[in-house]
Amino acid sequence: MKKLAVLLLLSFCSVFVFAQTINKKTDVNAGIDETFVSIVPNAQLALSNPDYMITAGDIYSLTYAAGNTPVSFHIVVDSGYKIKVSNLAILDVAGKSYVTVKKQVEEIVQKNYPLSGAQFILTTPAAFTVTVTGEVKETKEQKAWALTRLSEVLNGITTGYASNRIVTVTGLNGKVKTYDLFKALRNGDMSQNPYVRPGDVITVNRYERRVTVKGAVERPGTYELLKNENLKDLVNFYGNGLAPMADTSRIELTRYTNRDAEYGEKLYLDQKSIDENLALQNLDEIFVSSYSQLKPVMFIEGAVLANEEGSLEASNRKIITFEENTNYAYLIRKYSTCFKSAAADIENAYIVRRQQIIPFNIANILYDASYSSEETVQPYDKLVVPFKQLFVTVAGAVRNPGRFPYIPDRTADYYIGLAGGFDRTKNAGEAITVVNVNGKKIKKDAVIEPETIITARTNAFTYYFNQYAGIVTTIVSVISTTLTIQAYLKK
Repeated sequence: MKKLAVLLLLSFCSVFVFAQTINKKTDVNAGIDETFVSIVPNAQLALSNPDYMITAGDIYSLTYAAGNTPVSFHIVVDSGYKIKVSNLAILDVAGKSYVTVKKQVEEIVQKNYPLSGAQFILTTPAAFTVTVTGEVKETKEQKAWALTRLSEVLNGITTGYASNRIVTVTGLNGKVKTYDLFKALRNGDMSQNPYVRPGDVITVNRYERRVTVKGAVERPGTYELLKNENLKDLVNFYGNGLAPMADTSRIELTRYTNRDAEYGEKLYLDQKSIDENLALQNLDEIFVSSYSQLKPVMFIEGAVLANEEGSLEASNRKIITFEENTNYAYLIRKYSTCFKSAAADIENAYIVRRQQIIPFNIANILYDASYSSEETVQPYDKLVVPFKQLFVTVAGAVRNPGRFPYIPDRTADYYIGLAGGFDRTKNAGEAITVVNVNGKKIKKDAVIEPETIITARTNAFTYYFNQYAGIVTTIVSVISTTLTIQAYLKK
């Protein structure tokens, strides 16, 4: 009974020690900077990952009961990778996983102390550095831990000329291995994206050929080709094959190796070029055309919105592709958002077709679900939506009074500007009166509505003075002359 109580106490202590170790920040991690946050050693991750390798700098906790005496101590793994299991054994743990060593240690203790409740637990994973050189912004030591993969070490530090197909890793034992990160990232082959180890020297090589494929392929992008890989490999493997609408009779290759060609040399290819695996050069760009690009087009222009949230400040034009025999009713309803501007005169729209003008009332289609047009869309048709003829009147003390086209969301200042601005000889203080179409006065800084009348008031003192100055001068002159005559007659 006493032995069982000791075992329970020992188990509780080991769990408590383990939890405390995970939750507190140890000295090993204290010097890790902000840029290393994503690869901070984490005991929970290590314990849950069967691939975690015993690493120099790891700290482990070994607890068990020796008879009625609880035993607990820490084991630190040094660079020699030899650990002492109490006074029972010395193990060589180099190249072994935590799962393997845990089983060995606990079996040794159990063999010597049956029912001892032995527990070998990782409390603090080690942090270490690896050296990165080659096509990187600068040769440097990168911080890592036993669950840091090669791609994480290289993230954000390589140059634009770095190869991800040929990355070499030289271990402390001098062994050199080459990895292809593309296979890991594209195909999930994690054997090509290994965990780094203390003292690794990672060399990023320079790529030899990098080419781009665009257009009608399933995975367009820029890819680094290996030796003997060319057009067929680029399209079928890297591009993941042709898209359903690919037109292999119209493949365009742009080659930039000729420095005299400012925009690159253009070569035109076809399916035969793919079948024969045409040789590609560094920086080549392949564009595979699509049959959808050969669809006929028509144009919608005038008072049409470019998008549903847009505002209409000037005439717009949209290029629309369509299928053969498309009915205009279908097309108008499909692109109904184009015709939602208040300035669009949809009732007086018209189609321009080979110099012929065909009146076309769009409102019938938009507001009558049962309406069906007999008109079918023809290549290069131009559907014109005119602006409604709405005006704003500017009168009074402006340079050029008159009626001006209404533009939505404008204030009086805009229309005063269209009228040439205020006549400063007549108007003082930019005084205006704004009356809307219903005869109601509105504020001078309010948004102007169609058919509003803006009157710049004639209120300048100098204007009235100059207007009547001649008359006043004449009257004064007459009075003065009369008084002079009267004075003369009295003598």
